[in-house]
Amino acid sequence: MPQLSSIVPKLHRHLMPTLLMMYVLAFLDRANVGFARAGLAADVGIGDAAFAFGASIFFIGYATLEVPSNLILHRVGARRWMARIMITWGLVSAANAFVQTPAQFHIVRFLLGVAEAGFFPGVIYYLTYWYPTASRGRSVGLFYYGAPLALTFGGPLSGFLVAHDAFGLHGWQVMFLVEGLAASLGGIAVLFLLADKPDDVKWLTSEEKTVLRDALANDNKSREHPSVLHALRDPRVLHLALTYFLLQMGFYGLTFYLPSQIGLLMGSSMGLEVGLVSAIPWACALLGVTLIPPWCDRRGNARGVGAIILALSGCCLALSAVVGSPLLALAALSAAACGLIVSPALFWTMPTSLLAGAAAAGGIGLINAIGNLGGFVAPNLRAWLDVVFAFSGAGLIGLGIVNVIGACFYATAPRKVTSGGTSQ
Repeated sequence: MPQLSSIVPKLHRHLMPTLLMMYVLAFLDRANVGFARAGLAADVGIGDAAFAFGASIFFIGYATLEVPSNLILHRVGARRWMARIMITWGLVSAANAFVQTPAQFHIVRFLLGVAEAGFFPGVIYYLTYWYPTASRGRSVGLFYYGAPLALTFGGPLSGFLVAHDAFGLHGWQVMFLVEGLAASLGGIAVLFLLADKPDDVKWLTSEEKTVLRDALANDNKSREHPSVLHALRDPRVLHLALTYFLLQMGFYGLTFYLPSQIGLLMGSSMGLEVGLVSAIPWACALLGVTLIPPWCDRRGNARGVGAIILALSGCCLALSAVVGSPLLALAALSAAACGLIVSPALFWTMPTSLLAGAAAAGGIGLINAIGNLGGFVAPNLRAWLDVVFAFSGAGLIGLGIVNVIGACFYATAPRKVTSGGTSQ
């Protein structure tokens, strides 16, 4: 019989290219608003506060439908549901090109969150159909390549598109159209590229399917199978949700403002040059997520390592706001970006080891829904702190402190949730 160690690389080769394509397009359409900031201000009259609200209201729509979306995926399968999510979010993202008022911008951003709801937790839940716990840190780490890939290569692309008007449209409008429609085309491709479960594919032999099925069955025996409502009320699940909320505040506080911050460091306007320099922190994140999750898989220490990395990321965020040298500020931002990609990749090994079945679908959806509300709070908190302290780095310092607090919650996260709600 084949060994599980020989099957896992095969799963990587056949699943990850499609999942990465999906995440790259998802994150590109979520974060490209940072490159449109100057154009939206000049052509639509969107000021700093209105931009922060528009960037963040995405997460209200996103959080509202996370749990229902994941439960639908559990019923209908990942292939059809993920395709639906991608096609609709691509069309809504493209609609950003035609906003003419701040109110329209806010509405489209909210609808983008509604359309994309369920994508990320759906993939995390989907991975439990394929990867045993011992291999899950590496699989989530590979999936997490999507965010830094989108920001490493998407940053220069977005910067290039924003700098070039075409078809009678401003560059920022062209960017939204091109990148939004690319996601819709990717959604159509998912219908042909993705399979719901191992039994549906031809690239695994019958013996490999048996070995994988047995390994996943053994995993399920060690996880809890409570009702969905029990999982949603479990205090340990809520602990994880709060941890993820604090983590995401730092991540999105950095993501939405990194292009404009790099522009300030360089004394340059938005364009290809800013896009290329903005890619440096995310290239560092790619290196981190390549090396650290497999190392943690081998040692089973994802929780402790993730907490330390998150705390260091918070310190680097705050440091980037106060150092005088642009080079040192870029180095601090790069270290922060690395940690803010690696720590969530390690984080998702915890909830996926706690629950199974519909409870896992609902629990993961809830954790991601509450966590991503950090993406709503972060830009508004950052803008507010900058105004209150009359210092453009106050917001970054505040978000750095939030991440250090989040690291404390990370370190005390439950190892195992039992049906009685106690940890082991």
